[in-house]
Amino acid sequence: MRVLIGVFVGAFLGGLMGHLGKCSTGACPLTSTPLRGALYGASMGFIFASL
Repeated sequence: MRVLIGVFVGAFLGGLMGHLGKCSTGACPLTSTPLRGALYGASMGFIFASL
């Protein structure tokens, strides 16, 4: 349950970072799209929650 919550919180925060970051050139891999930010956040949330 802890890992699932970590993934959801990480995906939400990563998606928010991708939405608010707005890298217009696409050179920023984490903030160029909200989907990429959410995927990165979900993976980081999984890693931190599973420690």
